[in-house]
Amino acid sequence: MPVRLAIGLGITVIMLGIAGRRFFWLYQLISSGQPAPDRFKNLPSRIKAELVEVGGQKKLLQWTIPGMAHAFTFWGFSILFLTIIEAYGDLFQRSFHIPIIGTWSWIGLVEDFFTVAVLLALIVFAIIRVQHSPKREERKSRFFGSHTAAANLVLAMIAGVMISLLFYRAAQANTGNFPYTDWAFASHVLASWLHPLGTGVNSVIETVALLANIAIITSFLVFVAYSKHLHIFLAPVNVATSRRPRALGALATTPDMTMEDVGEEDEVVFGAGRVEDLSWKQLLDLATCTECGRCQSQCPAWNTGKPLSPKLLIMSLRDNLFSEADRIMTRNREAGVERETLVPSVIEPDVLWSCTTCGACVEECPVDIEHIDTIIDLRRYEVLIESRFPSEAGLMLRNVENQGDPWGLGAAKREDWIASLDFEVPVVTDTIPADIEYLYWVGCAGALDERARKGAQATARMLHRAGVSFAILGKKESCTGDPVRRLGNEYLFQEQCHANIETLNGVGAKKIIATCPHCFNTLSNEYPALGGNYEVIHHSQLLDHLVAEGKLTPGGGYKGTVTYHDPCYLGRHNRVFDEPRSVIDSIPGAKQVEMGRCREKGFCCGAGGARMWLEENIGKRVNMERTEEALGTGADVVSTACPYCMIMLDDAVRAHQKEDDVRVLDLSQLLEESMGDPVSVGAPSVDTESAGETGSAGDGPVEPG
Repeated sequence: MPVRLAIGLGITVIMLGIAGRRFFWLYQLISSGQPAPDRFKNLPSRIKAELVEVGGQKKLLQWTIPGMAHAFTFWGFSILFLTIIEAYGDLFQRSFHIPIIGTWSWIGLVEDFFTVAVLLALIVFAIIRVQHSPKREERKSRFFGSHTAAANLVLAMIAGVMISLLFYRAAQANTGNFPYTDWAFASHVLASWLHPLGTGVNSVIETVALLANIAIITSFLVFVAYSKHLHIFLAPVNVATSRRPRALGALATTPDMTMEDVGEEDEVVFGAGRVEDLSWKQLLDLATCTECGRCQSQCPAWNTGKPLSPKLLIMSLRDNLFSEADRIMTRNREAGVERETLVPSVIEPDVLWSCTTCGACVEECPVDIEHIDTIIDLRRYEVLIESRFPSEAGLMLRNVENQGDPWGLGAAKREDWIASLDFEVPVVTDTIPADIEYLYWVGCAGALDERARKGAQATARMLHRAGVSFAILGKKESCTGDPVRRLGNEYLFQEQCHANIETLNGVGAKKIIATCPHCFNTLSNEYPALGGNYEVIHHSQLLDHLVAEGKLTPGGGYKGTVTYHDPCYLGRHNRVFDEPRSVIDSIPGAKQVEMGRCREKGFCCGAGGARMWLEENIGKRVNMERTEEALGTGADVVSTACPYCMIMLDDAVRAHQKEDDVRVLDLSQLLEESMGDPVSVGAPSVDTESAGETGSAGDGPVEPG
């Protein structure tokens, strides 16, 4: 056996053995997680995701320069797999070439192009690392000391692969073993520089560079298996097994809270108290994280001085997973021994409760990590098993449980909002009459908060003017359960859900209009898991349809500049971006101006994830940050299509003492004003003296009683 063949195969066997052992260990660890349902259904959507997100590098290309550099590196490694085949073939026969395509000139051109492209991309990465030193972020690598050293080693190894490849090919050209013409431009240019050394020296260079190329490639495989660059191999798997069409809208799981099949000796665990309570997909998420920080850069909590970084949360859980690996895989649960829970031993409580569940992290993640589902599972355990949650949330939970709304105002006030309307709104007492097309789900805020009522009333007037027949449940309506579910109280959510489904099915509801995106999301995306299947439309979608059909004709009653704020649960979670903007564009006197962060990259108002009901004592208030961006546009009106957003933005406008210059209006109010009708933009909150005190991030819809 030729010496170089023996060396090449020896290196390969050793390195593949080391890497293979690690990958098998990772497979055992990840597969030890809890079940994750429906991760292999909808195959066409998963294939499309692989082609678009992995192959097309869609999310990374949103960050133009680093995205292009990463894309060329990815595509380069994919294309240059051909050169690995050629390298191993050359171990056996110096004149080896891939059958059929191995001598095509354009193959050599493509290989050389991507070799040079990868080297240029590495230069871009090096410049970026100098400009944005990770030391300032105090990031650490679990395996190789500083994050900087590990990243620099990656760049050096990739560069080594490319440089050794070029030298090996150039020397081949000089020894007569290179199968490609001068279309392989980089190889032939380097070959011209090496040619004066003679055939003998070039033959040695060919062997040394070939073995170096194989050694670096196989060493890189080992390095990847033991570092955060594991995402190179796990990212395609994680993308393929992510929720489709996206991990937004509904939560991933709806646990069975009946406990009918639980024996007396069974340990009941809801949510995730320890890392082994996470699903195998969540464990795969942890191992896939690239530590790129894109999630963190868009997180409203992190950007306003809160301790929550989605990246650091995932990294902390990953470190805990690896430290607990042996115990998890051997199923040694240390019976009778109390072990610390993830909160607070791994995740600080303030980190957990800072999340608004806005979905920005999920939207940005290039490898489809599902941060929100993991955060909610941690909250579920804290609330349902440990009874540990912010004290001010307790009143909200009791109000929903006892009165059916977060303020505790009760069903008696559910119909008060219709008193000022100059037409009759049918209230369903038994079943929905046959001549009624829609059931209007008003929501707790729309029915009970004075400012949000203005939006609900305007919506009702627009529907009435357009000839849309609708009715309301009135006192039969109760909270959908969104805030209690996002807080982690899955049991109370399901109680609310079952009660509402019984009511909706009892009255024969088929088509529902919702003005609150949280109600819209819950009714349309989460109720089906518990048997509630309805056609749900958001009022912004219906208004857009009515304007397009000519049933509503915007007039010249409003003239000014409008900036539209995307509610997270309408926009990012449910992809309703265009319809509200279309309504604004239809108003003759309205000039629309976008905020810097809009549509998929819209910034949260701070109310989601039950944050509406929690105090906001750390850092800057999220609603203040968002409102400053809105005020910076110079718009006369900040429009939105969510009662929570309207409340939060209006509070922040008042805090800036800009209420005389800038109005916060629901989309319905703006449309109504254009048609010549007066719009009320603010009023004292409803009297909550009998309802008790409720905290709401300091900017809630009602003042304490």
